[in-house]
Amino acid sequence: MTRAEAASPGFCSVVVGGHWCSRPRSSKPFPRWCCSCCRRRRRPRPLFCGIMVCFRLSPVPGLGLVLFCLVLGVVRCYALELNLTDSGKATCLYAKWHMNFTIQYETTNKTSKTVTISDLGSVTYNGSMCGDDQNGPKIAVQFGSGISWMVNFTTVSSSSSYSIDSISFSYNTSNRATFPDAEDKGVVTVYEPLAIKIPLNVIFRCNSLLTLENNNVVQRYWDVLVQAFVQNGTVSTEEHLCDADKTSTTVTPIIHTTVPSPTTKPSPVEKPEIGKYKVNNTNGTCLLATMRLQLNITQDKVASVFNIKPNSTDFTGSCHPDTALLRLNSSTIKYLEFVFAVKNENRFYLKEVNVSMYLVNGSVFSIANDNLSYWDAPLGSSYMCNKEQTISVSGAFQINTFDLRVQPFNVTEGNYSTAEECSADSDLNFLIPVAVGVALGFLIIVVFISYMIGRRKSRTGYQSV
Repeated sequence: MTRAEAASPGFCSVVVGGHWCSRPRSSKPFPRWCCSCCRRRRRPRPLFCGIMVCFRLSPVPGLGLVLFCLVLGVVRCYALELNLTDSGKATCLYAKWHMNFTIQYETTNKTSKTVTISDLGSVTYNGSMCGDDQNGPKIAVQFGSGISWMVNFTTVSSSSSYSIDSISFSYNTSNRATFPDAEDKGVVTVYEPLAIKIPLNVIFRCNSLLTLENNNVVQRYWDVLVQAFVQNGTVSTEEHLCDADKTSTTVTPIIHTTVPSPTTKPSPVEKPEIGKYKVNNTNGTCLLATMRLQLNITQDKVASVFNIKPNSTDFTGSCHPDTALLRLNSSTIKYLEFVFAVKNENRFYLKEVNVSMYLVNGSVFSIANDNLSYWDAPLGSSYMCNKEQTISVSGAFQINTFDLRVQPFNVTEGNYSTAEECSADSDLNFLIPVAVGVALGFLIIVVFISYMIGRRKSRTGYQSV
């Protein structure tokens, strides 16, 4: 049995026969059942923090690698943590990377479909290397069936620095599980040159959301930590921030309230202003949205509430047969995306929300969730909800909407089609006639009682005469 360092604070791990296991750290030694999950060789999948995670790893001579996945909150993403060692078992490269991928492809019936890959399945790392005199360091990871991801590093000549030279991502449309009806079969590779310069002996950090779009592929990365050319096997504690994180200290802060433990809701703020958004393509208007937006963030027991101000917010978007995108940005919001999709060929819904924004403490808050199901309505109609509605993107991020109306598909002459109302509005529309009926019934009863009392007094008067 060979022991390995804990992959993350609060967890301990062990390598047994080429299998790696992790469980919550305690003062007790590893029990025999620690790696029972690995012996069963189950397929790994993203789990919540605090649950045992196991991967089957194939040993590579001269290299030691710790690779695992985790999920932050309820967001479905993929995280890699890699500790690459040389022949002397000293760390030569360290990296931690959150990621997901969205791919648009053409189907056999000549329509476009979009798939988001966030659960990458089983993992191997053939080709990862520390680097030598001829070749620079490289991270090479293979996921599931036909999906691979590679990062290349190079030294900068005449300088005490190196660079993240490029990222390449490959997928195989012959994989029927991921691309069941793809028209073109084969391996597709997307290459992205980066040239991010990093000083030697310093770890690179980028919490901000980095989005790379190329050839119908959107790559999203955030919470990145990486150091190549590690000296003396010790990962540096000195950080070099990416440009996006550096600018976070100069932006206008959002409204926030410091709250005691446990976290409580911040004081209510005024209702946000209404924004009207319109996305056009070559055929005219393809997406309409009218809504008041309020963002709720909880981080480190600090609750923040931020109203979107349409007058200082820019927007863009895109439309495809099966997907549509509305993207907002401002001085405090780097990126707020609403991704709509078609389901069952006759309805649309809000499938995905991605956000990256600046907090008052200068940090960058980034969340992505591609497994939502809100704003469901038939194609050819719009969705409307005047009452307050909450979109729960994660435990730390929610969006409140007011006076909402949206139509991401089949917009005719730039106008909304007939609306399908949310249940809250429908209940209100049902209660109004009920309330009116009850009021009229009560009025009739009062009139009847008054009539009976008046009639009885009249009879009494005649008897006395």
